[in-house]
Amino acid sequence: MPTEISTKQADRMKINIKVKDKVVTATLIDSKTTQDFVSLLPLTLTMNDLLGREKFAHLPRAISEEGERTKTYEVGDVIYWSPGPDVAIYYRHDGGEIPDPGIIAIGKIDAGVEAFNVPGSVEVTIELVQSQ
Repeated sequence: MPTEISTKQADRMKINIKVKDKVVTATLIDSKTTQDFVSLLPLTLTMNDLLGREKFAHLPRAISEEGERTKTYEVGDVIYWSPGPDVAIYYRHDGGEIPDPGIIAIGKIDAGVEAFNVPGSVEVTIELVQSQ
């Protein structure tokens, strides 16, 4: 669970994910993994479907693995899967556990995760939201 401090810091760091005609915003978790992910932005990726629960895409390079690993997820989680190296977004929960080495959460979709609940692949553009 994020601490109060990391949640406050994360509130200042958001990304927009464009999926077809929708723009979904996610709040990022403050970690070295997230900072490394942000260094890749903006990104345009083709996200493929996996198990009818998540969309994932290969990143152009591996990023830091210093974030906390877990084998559970919630709908809306934006995560890093280091063996890929992949970024993934969970849009449905199937009760399954994540295999080793687990995932590293980098953020959470604020609203509109259903934009990913479509058959097949989707092209997305991920950009950092510039602070006002």
